[in-house]
Amino acid sequence: MTNRDLLSIAHEFGSPVYVYDASKMASQYKRLTQAFEKVAKVRINYAVKALSNLSVLKFLHSLGAGMDTVSIQEVKLGLEAGVPPSHIIYTPNGVSLEEIEKAVTLGVQINIDNLSILEQFGTLHPKIPVCIRINPHVMAGGNTNISVGHIDSKFGISIHQMPHIKRIVENTGMNINGIHMHTGSDILDVDVFLYASEILFEAAKHFNDLEFIDFGSGFKVPYRPGDVETNVEEFGEKLSKRFNTFCENYGKQLTLAFEPGKFLVSEAGKFLVKVNVVKQTTSTVFAQVDSGFNHLIRPMLYGSQHDIHNISNPDGKERFYSVVGYICETDTFANNRRIKEIREGDILAFHNAGAYCFTMSSNYNSRYRPAEVLWHQDKAHLIRKREIFEDLVRNQIKVDL
Repeated sequence: MTNRDLLSIAHEFGSPVYVYDASKMASQYKRLTQAFEKVAKVRINYAVKALSNLSVLKFLHSLGAGMDTVSIQEVKLGLEAGVPPSHIIYTPNGVSLEEIEKAVTLGVQINIDNLSILEQFGTLHPKIPVCIRINPHVMAGGNTNISVGHIDSKFGISIHQMPHIKRIVENTGMNINGIHMHTGSDILDVDVFLYASEILFEAAKHFNDLEFIDFGSGFKVPYRPGDVETNVEEFGEKLSKRFNTFCENYGKQLTLAFEPGKFLVSEAGKFLVKVNVVKQTTSTVFAQVDSGFNHLIRPMLYGSQHDIHNISNPDGKERFYSVVGYICETDTFANNRRIKEIREGDILAFHNAGAYCFTMSSNYNSRYRPAEVLWHQDKAHLIRKREIFEDLVRNQIKVDL
């Protein structure tokens, strides 16, 4: 997409608006599958929580992706997008047995991450295939907010509780067909991921009827020019060799599974906002835009940095700006950032807005959620309408008091 394309989208659909480039998603999917082309059976399950629009799910499935889901609602979204149940894995955390049983009725792969539910489920449904999520106690990503494999994480069953897992499986006679881990996001060090993988291989040896091993994801993507990223090609070469050796020793060819979210959609996304006012104070120049953390919370929640370009004035002189929103809270997108000269009415493009952006949006301050557009084969397709006032009050009940 060019700046002209983005400006045209902002003009046609208004701002703020999320725009996703289908070709970038496709190239990222191809890059990952090529990295593991030496493995006989590979399954890429897209992490629906990253960007859950039905049209995006449908497009990624057309490339060959299955779906990694964390709620019964995400399972239903995958099915609604046309993904067969056999290509959906359900990996919740802290949900009730009843929700897991609902997922079973939909025919998807179950992934259980705690001993209590494992024993209850195995006692009631010993014949239904179950994957077990292991916590390898490996800190990956460097940020405890997005690292989920460390010892204090709520996710997964501790690798040190393997004797308990084996006791439950033996006592219930349940069918374990997969083993899984997810250490977190923004993993840069390939060796750390490989170390965690070795722990998962050791765990897998305890089960005789596995069909797949799921290594999670968390590959780091670049957030600005010159930023570092996970060397997926190096990782693919090293893990493929180790995985093939494990399968040879195990006695059958297993499926190598991943569940990338950010890797597939982050760089495909742009978030377009309009500058409402340029406000000069005694120390700062604020560019105040028609959005806030109600639409893009990651900079405030995680301290993440999104590159910001002034696509209305790409050849302007650079100045320092703090880009802030219109929410009645501190909602700073960028502090004292070099950006091409900003004028009132300009359109700014936030990069890396494909993952965990719209899906974490809200109606705070009673603001409407923005529209979403999919850019496919040089054409803009509206895939979510901008909300209107009726959407805010649709499920509210006004009672007479």
